Amino acid sequence: MTDSDYVLGTHDAEIERLGLQHRVWRPYALDAWRRAGISVGHRVIDFGAGPGFATLDLAGIVGPAGEVIALERSGRFAGALRERAARHGVGNVTVQEIDLALTAPEPFGADAAWARWIFAFLPEPQRALANLAAAIKPGGIFVVHEYLDYATWKLCPRSAPFERFVHEVMASWRATGGEPNVGLDMPRWLEEAGFAIVAQKPIVEVVTPADFMWRWPASFTETNLDRLVELGRMNAAEAAAARTDFTRIEQSPGARMVTPVVMELIARKL
Repeated sequence: MTDSDYVLGTHDAEIERLGLQHRVWRPYALDAWRRAGISVGHRVIDFGAGPGFATLDLAGIVGPAGEVIALERSGRFAGALRERAARHGVGNVTVQEIDLALTAPEPFGADAAWARWIFAFLPEPQRALANLAAAIKPGGIFVVHEYLDYATWKLCPRSAPFERFVHEVMASWRATGGEPNVGLDMPRWLEEAGFAIVAQKPIVEVVTPADFMWRWPASFTETNLDRLVELGRMNAAEAAAARTDFTRIEQSPGARMVTPVVMELIARKL
């Protein structure tokens, strides 16, 4: 598998979008890691690390006595991660270019692992989960954020062109073997892989254009309307209608957005 297999791409604009996405979701990640007990000296796996935004946060938490093992199959993302770690003087990060759907990692005996919006894109998510589970020690913690109900993503007032866009985003993931609502399956898969669920909750927000979180779906919309046109899933007129409606509603008094529902799971390996 190559970088071309990444549904959303690995280009510069996607790396920039991922940076914004992490800044928006960073408080949720930090809170989950704290409640999971990730701390100084721990060895933590960042599965599907991408360009490394969460990786560096984890490296700061575990400190010099700990280690973050970033698993990423994209050579472009892995290179960006190494460059970012070097630029910030972070020396407790190890980057491995590996596809967990195909290859089991070393039995790291990790204290914890973290994954966000990775299993939704995998054609064989259970195989990847089993390979990851083998790298976590008994008693180790796995923290997961995955979509539970992507179709809750809606604008208020409602927009039919925008809802068509959301529908086609989901269809494009499924066309490559992924499942946007994989969070529905994750609790059962985790238990079958030898984990006990410690905590579980949905995360959904209703935001206004003034909220920082609005920028996360707004940036995704801007880049992915063009992607769907390139894929032939929407024509130029349909994409223009969705973009126009989004801008119109964003500028309207009283505008709201309901975000896609995310499932947060904290599980302990038995």
